[in-house]
Amino acid sequence: MKFLVEKSDDSKRLDIFLSEKIKHLTRSNIKKIIESKNVKINKKIADSPSKKIKIDSEIEIELLIKKSDKLLPNKIKLDIHFEDKDILIINKPKGMVVHPGAGNYENTLANALAHKYKNKLSDINGELRPGIVHRIDKETSGLLVIAKNNLSHSKLGKQFSDHSIKRKYLCLIWGVIRPLQGRIETLISRNKKNRQLMMVSDVSGKKAITNYKTITVFQRQDIPKISLVECELETGRTHQIRVHMQYKGTSLLGDNQYGKKGIKFKKINEDFFKKLSFLNGQALHAKSLGFIHPSKNEWINFESELPSDFKKLLDLLKNLCS
Repeated sequence: MKFLVEKSDDSKRLDIFLSEKIKHLTRSNIKKIIESKNVKINKKIADSPSKKIKIDSEIEIELLIKKSDKLLPNKIKLDIHFEDKDILIINKPKGMVVHPGAGNYENTLANALAHKYKNKLSDINGELRPGIVHRIDKETSGLLVIAKNNLSHSKLGKQFSDHSIKRKYLCLIWGVIRPLQGRIETLISRNKKNRQLMMVSDVSGKKAITNYKTITVFQRQDIPKISLVECELETGRTHQIRVHMQYKGTSLLGDNQYGKKGIKFKKINEDFFKKLSFLNGQALHAKSLGFIHPSKNEWINFESELPSDFKKLLDLLKNLCS
């Protein structure tokens, strides 16, 4: 796909120019394509979405995926919460990676989607991410929306960009967060010491906003103080809830990356300790997802049940502290 820069577009940012020309792609989609080195200016690969373009320049954008980047279909059972001609709502289990990346090329949600739906999903994010509009962490369970066509993907992407999507999570944290409910607004960037982790930064990164409220505080002599917290995201940064809980001086039960290392208990309830040891990853579940349907233009909302390990631990806490 090629475009010639006219006088009215002189000195525009590259990503803005292309998002105006290609209506079905959001600006964030365009940025990803540029960063993937699939855009050329006068036959030279564009190095930045913010690059200013000049009159009479030829802009070429490649929307097709290289044949070498093939997604291997895997026959994996999907928990489909809802489906129509435009979208899928998937209840992702713990332990499943959303799409292929470093060290994870098979058995991802994307591999499962490729097997079941072949090429019948949106391809805006490329062949390796069929229909995938957003992500949740590998060890986080819960709801994801999948786009079945590019128009739906674009409309959903805009809602994510506008922060109008409603996403609520439940988590179990150590101790009590103060105040009991509030709003956390920070910048989040890559951790300088460990690039696989994220951190709150005062000077750089992307804005991240988490609204939270404490639902229950569990307390008795033979278990540590634990809180059930609901988090509603305004933004969806990598590891956002986990990083924000760490920023507030606590961490999620089962979080081996952002949690406290080597927690020791002086006195511990045996049933609680057993169920805690069976917890797979962090106690974090994307329980609800709400947005405007891309073709019906009406608000829809979905709710999901807690995974069994999270539910068993929570039920035990309720019984012990009732």
